[in-house]
Amino acid sequence: MKKIKTVDAVGRVLLHDITKIVPGEFKGRAFKKGHVIKEEDIDVLLSLGKDNIYVWEETEGLVHENDAAIILKDISCGDGLEFGEIKEGKIDFFASYDGVLKIDKDALLELNMIDDIMMATIHNNTPVKKGEKLGGTRVIPLMVEEEKLNEAKKIIEKPFISVEKFKKKKVGIVTTGNEVFYSRIVDKFGPVIEEKVNNVILSSLDIKCDIMNIKEAKEKITEAIKMWIDKGADIVVCSGGMSVDPDDVTPSAIKDCGGEVVTYGSPVLPGAMFLLAYLGDTPIMGLPGCVMYSKRTVFDLVLPRILIDEKLTKRDIALYGQGGLCLDCKVCTFPHCSFGK
Repeated sequence: MKKIKTVDAVGRVLLHDITKIVPGEFKGRAFKKGHVIKEEDIDVLLSLGKDNIYVWEETEGLVHENDAAIILKDISCGDGLEFGEIKEGKIDFFASYDGVLKIDKDALLELNMIDDIMMATIHNNTPVKKGEKLGGTRVIPLMVEEEKLNEAKKIIEKPFISVEKFKKKKVGIVTTGNEVFYSRIVDKFGPVIEEKVNNVILSSLDIKCDIMNIKEAKEKITEAIKMWIDKGADIVVCSGGMSVDPDDVTPSAIKDCGGEVVTYGSPVLPGAMFLLAYLGDTPIMGLPGCVMYSKRTVFDLVLPRILIDEKLTKRDIALYGQGGLCLDCKVCTFPHCSFGK
């Protein structure tokens, strides 16, 4: 590249996008990379504060910002992503379909530790909609040293950003409690769970939910769970009976199914009394009472990951501790907030 005075630039090829900013009104591209500068462009460039500009002059060992952005995109991005037009040296990433954003945070950190390279994303494990903006990348200088891009290629052995697509599921719901079984109260749990499973985040899916109300007896709950699995349920959700009260037997009933209990308890508020188990590959969730009345709970954090067939561990649940407090905002912006991040 070569720096020359703007007044001497007629007929030269612009090396990069030129940005125009009108405070409070507009920010965008005034001239595009590759534009051949005309006489009438000179006053416009000067009005943008460009007394000098860079024009094209090939330099060995340096890579233009646009080409560098493509390289960074190619080594970092996997399935489920589509890309915008490169503008001002930056390329943005978008979701190709509804799902959960998955990021290797260690790889992202290593990439950003290289001088003159940056990449920014939204949080790992965020449920996303098709077309939603997920991140972007660029290099800092107009021309970056090729050796820094080679270093990035060496560090990033495989793509580390992707969107895992939601899967169609059949959900068996077991609502417990003698007060529901004997019709002393109307069941509120079942409809809330069904609505959450089919809420706006997952609106593109055909998810089948069936509800069974049973008497609060440990053996009956265990039988109901096994019955749903025998009928082909991909997920079983049990509501009610999750506290330490003597009549609350759902946790022990789930344990009696013979599967692996991942955790009874989570570092999430609301949702501390949450239980997650697996019988084979079938997840079984015991949901505390907060799911019935709190807008967002641990269920909203775990469910999207269950719906991409991610088998969660005790560590996965424990990691929710930082960010596990829902602030119960008057205007809820979940999942684009600190909850679960």
